[in-house]
Amino acid sequence: MPTYALTMTPVAMSLEELIPSTLGKSYAYSILVRTALVISTLVVGLSVPFFGLVMSLIGSLLTMLVTLILPPVCFLSITRWKVPPVQVALCCLTVAVGTVSSVFGSYSALSKIIESLRS
Repeated sequence: MPTYALTMTPVAMSLEELIPSTLGKSYAYSILVRTALVISTLVVGLSVPFFGLVMSLIGSLLTMLVTLILPPVCFLSITRWKVPPVQVALCCLTVAVGTVSSVFGSYSALSKIIESLRS
């Protein structure tokens, strides 16, 4: 649940900035915007078939990419591999674990989506 709030906060803040200053910035508009965002998310979640499975597929692909694969790759790219061999090995190990996790998670999510479509 905390990740939902963290994800939606920038969206809500951007929408709140669109409110004209003549109406004034009040908590009522903030609550209205955030409530509309939650309700719209709920409607999308209930109307899209296999929403949870699609989200797990996206999560397994993108979360592993952002958290385990890209940071060590960027670190090695920035330092131009001028780091001790132990750090290079740890970065490569982290990338390998992230890649394997992403492949298994994506396979699991895709197989569940296909299974749900067949039944």
